[in-house]
Amino acid sequence: MGASRDVPFPAGYHHLTEQKVIGSGADAFAAAAAHLCAWGMHRDAGLDVRADAPTASPGTAVELRWVIGPLRLTFSCRVVYVLDEPHRKGFAYGTLPGHPERGEESFVVEQRPDGTVLATISAFSKPDRWFTRLGGPAGRVVQRVMTRKYLEALAEAAR
Repeated sequence: MGASRDVPFPAGYHHLTEQKVIGSGADAFAAAAAHLCAWGMHRDAGLDVRADAPTASPGTAVELRWVIGPLRLTFSCRVVYVLDEPHRKGFAYGTLPGHPERGEESFVVEQRPDGTVLATISAFSKPDRWFTRLGGPAGRVVQRVMTRKYLEALAEAAR
């Protein structure tokens, strides 16, 4: 695992990359990066987070739970790498057995030389359970909606 570091992503998967300018300056970068790595982005997007560690680190198992009315979905993942550079922080996790999808997703916050703080979420995935195969494009719509919620949560943290 760790293939989300490479571009292009592996063939045979749906690819997604979304970016958003979330702020400016060192304080915005630090706040967004800390929020991201402490699972705050996931919580703010409406997920219950159960992780082996309070912050993302390689090998950390994380279980994300999403309740939609009577439906309860569980997404089990493991952190495959962490980025900890002066102006670039984040991590990626890969799905574990039982996750509705198979793939990897990376979350990166970076401060550019002009001070702009940019959040980037990238993923490659394909259905791995009967209901996600049956749902077809609906799964990609849900993934895009969650990605936008994640980006908005990071923007709010950077304010």
